[in-house]
Amino acid sequence: MTDLDLPAIGAGLPFAEALGDLRAAVEERGVAVVQAPPGSGKTTLAPPLVAAHVTGRVVVTGPRRVTVRSAARRLAHLTGTPLGGLVGYTVRGERHVQAGTRIEFVTPGILLRRLLADPELTGTAAVVLDEVHERGLEGDLLLGMLAEVRQLRELPLVAMSATLDAPAIARLLDDAPVVVSEGALHPLDVVWAPATGPRTDARGVTREFLDHVAATTAHHHDEGGDTLVFVPGVREVDRVVEQVRVLVPGAEVLPLHGRLAPREQDRATGEGQGDSSRIIVSTDLAESSLTVPGVRLVVDACLSREPRRDAARDMSGLVTVQASRASMTQRAGRAARLGPGRAVRLIEASAWSRAPEHVTPQIATADLTGPALTLAAWGSPRAEGLPLLTPPPATAITAAEATLRGLGLVDDDGRITPDGEAAARVPADPRLARALLDGARLVGTTAAAEVVAALSDDLRSEDGDLDRLVAELRSGRAREPGRWRREVERLTRLAPSGGGETTSDPVGLVAALAHPGRIARRVGDGPTYLLVSGTRAALPAGSPLRHHEWIVVADVARADGRVAAGTGAVIRLAAGLARDEAETAGAGLRVREVRADLGEGRVTAREVDAIGAIELSSTPVRADAATGARAVARALTTQGLGLLTWSPSADALRRRLGALHHHLGDPWPDVSDDALTSRIEEWLGPELHRIAGGTPIGRIDLTDPLRRLLPWPEAARLDELAPERLAVPSGSTAAVTWPPHDEAAAAPVLAVKLQECFGLAETPRLVDGRVPVLFHLLSPARRPLAVTDDLASFWSGPYAQVRAEMRGRYPRHPWPEDPWTAPATARTKSREHKR
Repeated sequence: MTDLDLPAIGAGLPFAEALGDLRAAVEERGVAVVQAPPGSGKTTLAPPLVAAHVTGRVVVTGPRRVTVRSAARRLAHLTGTPLGGLVGYTVRGERHVQAGTRIEFVTPGILLRRLLADPELTGTAAVVLDEVHERGLEGDLLLGMLAEVRQLRELPLVAMSATLDAPAIARLLDDAPVVVSEGALHPLDVVWAPATGPRTDARGVTREFLDHVAATTAHHHDEGGDTLVFVPGVREVDRVVEQVRVLVPGAEVLPLHGRLAPREQDRATGEGQGDSSRIIVSTDLAESSLTVPGVRLVVDACLSREPRRDAARDMSGLVTVQASRASMTQRAGRAARLGPGRAVRLIEASAWSRAPEHVTPQIATADLTGPALTLAAWGSPRAEGLPLLTPPPATAITAAEATLRGLGLVDDDGRITPDGEAAARVPADPRLARALLDGARLVGTTAAAEVVAALSDDLRSEDGDLDRLVAELRSGRAREPGRWRREVERLTRLAPSGGGETTSDPVGLVAALAHPGRIARRVGDGPTYLLVSGTRAALPAGSPLRHHEWIVVADVARADGRVAAGTGAVIRLAAGLARDEAETAGAGLRVREVRADLGEGRVTAREVDAIGAIELSSTPVRADAATGARAVARALTTQGLGLLTWSPSADALRRRLGALHHHLGDPWPDVSDDALTSRIEEWLGPELHRIAGGTPIGRIDLTDPLRRLLPWPEAARLDELAPERLAVPSGSTAAVTWPPHDEAAAAPVLAVKLQECFGLAETPRLVDGRVPVLFHLLSPARRPLAVTDDLASFWSGPYAQVRAEMRGRYPRHPWPEDPWTAPATARTKSREHKR
């Protein structure tokens, strides 16, 4: 079926030993999961083996463009064929494939768009998913979608992982066979070299730590082989390269990251020239999906960049976190691929055990707007029914769907609209796709493509002015204008032709079409702006945009201190906007409605014309009961339950329920602030209407509302499981003080006079015997003498010391030598005698 020479291709590669098992799995089941360490040769050998089993093209995904190009070039070289012939590749804006190409390497995004255009993947004979352990969003979606494709037709599928995720992947693929290859195991010396100061601060990786990375690299590097240095991002790569070039002037020091031109990436991933050793400073690009030959030393900053979404502020971005143990193991293994190697980890050995075991799946933390559109286009809104390794968090997928509705890309049921179908065909974030399609009609194709290209490529302006950045790109004065021009050309081909050319600069309008939720209006005369989404952010001092009443925020980051003017966020990139442009871009978020607010315990209402949170006009009106109740609920949700007054009885009930939920779980309700807020209509509904009707919020007793959450019939056991009072041997009862709801793991406390507990040997246990009572044994003056949850041990030991100290101070109270047999009493000796 193919003239690919597997023995020649696999010569010297450890994975060659596993080819027999992989061949059997593909032939017998048509599916396999491969688990093999980085550098073992699975990316080189698995695709041609699959190609030998099928007639047609095998499509292989790699997680990044650089890995796709590198893998295709290497396999083409090993087969002795030109790139784009037997072996080719397709990445964004670049394609080297012919009709007879048997193996095509692509990025996950390319294959996703092919699936959306043709769910049966006509013309594709088999698929190999490489590096699925990286748990990227598109890779996770592909795995689930291809599992469904296999239900439509016989499609051989191989998923390859470098870590122990293989069993979970196999279960998702109908218990697929797992093919394991251990790879070449050479001795690896691990050295721990932590920095004296912190690795990160509020602004990211510290300069001092990067200096430590450079100094450690210089100290350990020698001429015996290449050195591979791992740092989390492009800025860190550039800084360390600069420092190492000074510290090791004779070495060839090269950067490696996704923003480099292909020629520069090939220089770092290719063989070294001459006898001199190299130092390659890389992001996690070289962790598992890309092989850098000749490496004998790895220096690992032990940091990673992961996407995070701040739902409260509608912000997303990459954050620097501790790398997982799996990632650090893969990085270190790069040094022992060809022979004995050394890995220098820039953390304490104890930090290793505290690190997470695996990388966090992007689907669990990232903004899901793009995946939500893909899922809608696939016919599985919110991933309902789609087999995924990790389901999308409900809050995040709901927020993503709301964003898509605001863009007009899905309907109220989450189904894709015609505009959504058009946007899904554009290989860009849905916001940018919408800006390109709508912007082309409003301002012209080229103008819209120029702005979208600037927004899509993570470009930065020195002063945060997007208008100026686009102007500099047009003139060729900005950094990397060539790449921007290529992206403009690509987007221009994707956008609809025609449209009205604008006479004014359309940067703000196109950016607002992409981010209508980030249209913002200045608050007062300061640097603070209110966004349509309802959050606030500040322009930094000296920003040229401060004279604009309206702006659109292209990039915003969390920040504290003066730079954020108390808003908690600073605007890093924005463009000026006219009011009519704001109204055009924000038309989908414009509302006319009655809004009510809770202030000083009273509800006030206004009829407003608004774009989201930004009110264009308002007129005072009288709120109806439902509107007022919603206002109270919204105030409690946004400002917190601290607005409510917790009576002693309500607080006590909340404490008891908190303990039951902690120790017994469901059906006992969660009474944390977040949980109560999320169910506020359920337990506080009538009281919301009373407050809206004029009852001061401070007069609402929350005891009965909390009782609405009690589960039945279990509620009948409340006093048995979590009593308010307990009987003591003296015949009286003492109040049980349950811990606050946010400290529910703590023991309940019984504060009682010591004399009332004589003879009590066994400490009472509550909550079905799970929780011992913590006794605070008090003096006659009700001051603590001892704290214990083991009364038997107390009477046998410490009591004698307490008796010796207290009998002279309180002679009218009994202090018997034998507390086991003495009668318990709440009275003094004289009162006992008289009685």
